[in-house]
Amino acid sequence: MSQPIHFPYLIGSHLALVSALFFAGSVPVAAQEQWKKVESPVQVELRGLSVVNKNVAWASGAKGTVLRTTDGETWENVSIAKSDPEAIALDFRDIQGLDKSTAIAMSAGPGKASTIYKTRDGGEHWERVLVNQEASGFWDAIDFWDAQNGVIYGDPVNGQFQVLLTQDGGQNWRPAARDSNQLNALANEGAFAASGTCVATHGRDAIWLVTGGAEKTRVFYSVDRGQTWEVSSTPLAAGKPPRGLFSIAFTNSQMGMAVGGDYQKAKEEGVNAVLTEDGGKTWRATTALPVGFLSVVVAVPGQQGIFVVGGLAGSGVSKDGGATWEVLGETPLNAMAFADALHGWAVGPKGLIMKYAGKRLARK
Repeated sequence: MSQPIHFPYLIGSHLALVSALFFAGSVPVAAQEQWKKVESPVQVELRGLSVVNKNVAWASGAKGTVLRTTDGETWENVSIAKSDPEAIALDFRDIQGLDKSTAIAMSAGPGKASTIYKTRDGGEHWERVLVNQEASGFWDAIDFWDAQNGVIYGDPVNGQFQVLLTQDGGQNWRPAARDSNQLNALANEGAFAASGTCVATHGRDAIWLVTGGAEKTRVFYSVDRGQTWEVSSTPLAAGKPPRGLFSIAFTNSQMGMAVGGDYQKAKEEGVNAVLTEDGGKTWRATTALPVGFLSVVVAVPGQQGIFVVGGLAGSGVSKDGGATWEVLGETPLNAMAFADALHGWAVGPKGLIMKYAGKRLARK
């Protein structure tokens, strides 16, 4: 089969251009924004975000960058590049905060540019625990079921998606599937390292992966922590590398949402989200707000059926499982995460950090 395109670096250049256009040409949005910008210690692109609780969160991005807040307000620079100067060349597109002191950071890039680092002391020191030895590999995202059990999701190697598991808090990793043929990729199919959310875990054992760039968009899903896999197709358009599913989230084991579109057409009208109510077996199309490309969807913890989405056109929320939508703001962003219905953050271009400042996100 043909070698898949590594979409994340396409995103890097085009997203910066589109973001600049949005910042330069959009109308003032202060009156309608339900986010408040907070002071950021960096100016680099931020794509990774993990919320531990209402006070503790971690963010990551380009040039070896990692940030942390422990009071829910101020962010400190605890970058990996301070511990390992070589990390300045790495783009940390995802991070998983396990607690105030412990975090796992993943860089995305071809071959050995995909790495895993771990800190146990709040980012004062970082240990490189894993390097992608596959020259054609490209890691896209990580997620954890709990403090010990997690997953790495990567682009196809030899025609099969890379899925690695840890059972010891990210120290050691092994391939997931007993039968790797269950993870076969289509021609030009891959994942997008845009927000660290193209993989989602839920409960004790469930996991979902989303794809794009091929003749159709697909969702791989497993109910036994990646030992066996099924795959389903969705009605969101694909067919070329800039287009596909970028992010997925579940509010329970059955109700989920995946979002995406074409990142080169940030405000293109049409289907930008798909919904499932059977754990990913079948999907139906919808249009979320804001209209256009979406890089991230998150399920608000403790609230059934509440999904928050975001991208270059801004952010929005559905409080009824995707039936109706409200716009939360127009500031372009890359990633979001919530601790509960009142406490959430978003990150984006040029070191952007925002804190949710709207009303409690309660179900209608």
